Amino acid sequence: MLEQELQQYLLREYPQENARCEWKEFKNLKNSFCGDEKGDVISYVSAIANMEGGHLVIGVKDKTLEIVGTDISRLTFNGQSANTQSATFKLTEQCTYLSSEGLSIEEFVTDDTNKRIWIIHIPKHQPRRPVLAHKKAWQRIEDSLVELTQERMAVILEEPIYTAKDWSAEIVSDATIDDLDEVAIAKASMMFKKVHSRIPAEEVNSWSVQTFLGKCGLIRDGSITRAAIILLGKYESAFKLRPAVAQVTWTRRDARQDVVDYEHFTVPFILTVDEILSKIENLTLREMPGGTLFPDTMKQYDDYTIREALHNCIAHQDYTLLQRINFVENPGYLYYSNAGTFIPGTLENALRNEEPQTHFRNECLCRAMVDFNMIDTVSRGIKKMFNEQWRRHFPMPDYEIDQAKKKVVVRIYGNEINKRYTDLLKTNDTLSLWDCISLDAVQKGRTIHEDVAQDLLRRGLIDGEPPHYSISLSVAKDTHQLPSYTKTKGLDKEKLRQMVLQFLSNAGEEGAKRDSIYEYLKDVLPQNKTEEQQIRMLGDLLKSMSKENTIKAEGRTWYIVSQL
Repeated sequence: MLEQELQQYLLREYPQENARCEWKEFKNLKNSFCGDEKGDVISYVSAIANMEGGHLVIGVKDKTLEIVGTDISRLTFNGQSANTQSATFKLTEQCTYLSSEGLSIEEFVTDDTNKRIWIIHIPKHQPRRPVLAHKKAWQRIEDSLVELTQERMAVILEEPIYTAKDWSAEIVSDATIDDLDEVAIAKASMMFKKVHSRIPAEEVNSWSVQTFLGKCGLIRDGSITRAAIILLGKYESAFKLRPAVAQVTWTRRDARQDVVDYEHFTVPFILTVDEILSKIENLTLREMPGGTLFPDTMKQYDDYTIREALHNCIAHQDYTLLQRINFVENPGYLYYSNAGTFIPGTLENALRNEEPQTHFRNECLCRAMVDFNMIDTVSRGIKKMFNEQWRRHFPMPDYEIDQAKKKVVVRIYGNEINKRYTDLLKTNDTLSLWDCISLDAVQKGRTIHEDVAQDLLRRGLIDGEPPHYSISLSVAKDTHQLPSYTKTKGLDKEKLRQMVLQFLSNAGEEGAKRDSIYEYLKDVLPQNKTEEQQIRMLGDLLKSMSKENTIKAEGRTWYIVSQL
């Protein structure tokens, strides 16, 4: 929209500053996002959250709402350019106890003046948990930002804790015990006895179905819950959950990402999970462990890991979003996606959390899955998946958490990506899990935090210049992978220059487009880079050679200068 239209919109939707709304210029977000306490974005987010929640409008003048715009071009998180999604994640990291539910950033760019503003929508603090920024809780009093007063702190700490409505615990009004699958109930009973071994098996066997499911929370006052249908319901009972979708779609794709097979699975998930996992072509691999000539055999995918990831999708799916769970088998990795926000907020929270998760989206469903040995609720599942991949010397799982779109994606790898990374895990027993996660990011060509990079550089585990690092040459020598290292690093620039000149010389008067030059060079460009990064690197090389007047472009075609 035009600048005048945007200003009218802001005046209409956010007409005055108060405890729920703040207008700030913050022309340069690089210095304002996580800057000085009491004067940066995260402090204002803390202050607004500690009242009733609200909005922070960035890029407008105080008092007048005149649009001045805000510059995010130099704002980066973990070495990557910022956007609304990454900024949202950063807020959950920097503002302790800030809920991700209801947190979002809305961006507007004026069509006529190209001014950008951000509106941060901030949820109210959680019961008894004031939101912190710079390790302090803030609030707004008139026009000033101050530390939370004792009175306001007392109000927050004494708030009653209301539990969110549990969709999975709701009663299915037209469901009866006849809607449940007898085989599924039998398996649930068997698993229950394993989990609760202190209860004599004879006692469990003496319970009626109603008593057993009542003890598991799947029947309330004789009525069937949605969780009971999801785990134990007959195939046709899934229709009684409508409009919610209780379905897992398994798909197999080939190397070209073409679908070669698929199947839809529904309730009872306590049985159909085994059917889904049986679809996977879990190949047997022969691994050469460090320090021995005798190979070990192992499956491409660890049984615990692939089962845990799928069970997590079922347990934590937001069924109110009316989406199915997707499980895609690709050459070399498995892809899982489910609808819903990530309850711990960030992956780091999930891995570092030293205490069990305090709440779950589907409490009734999760508790029953614990009783049936499908998941645990002590926050160890995700960390155990990472540890299993570490033990197998395989790449770490990838988590893509989109809180705005309410989607969580997980990738589990079933083969190595970079042999040097694999050999390093085999031969270096001093690495921590966090070392492996950081080195895994390097082998995947991703940016790591500069403090982490400096530590790995100091220890000789990586080399290179920010943000482009690779497993270090010394490690390559130690693991006898120098040829692989050279291939990964690519040829040096001078050799690449000579190859470009030779290729253009062979092309003669017709010249060559960059795509053709890339096809010629791609096998000697760094193999730890993505295709996009390789093409960008080639573009930089061509520009450099053009400035030296050795080659020149006419339109999109390159020539040797002497042939023009």
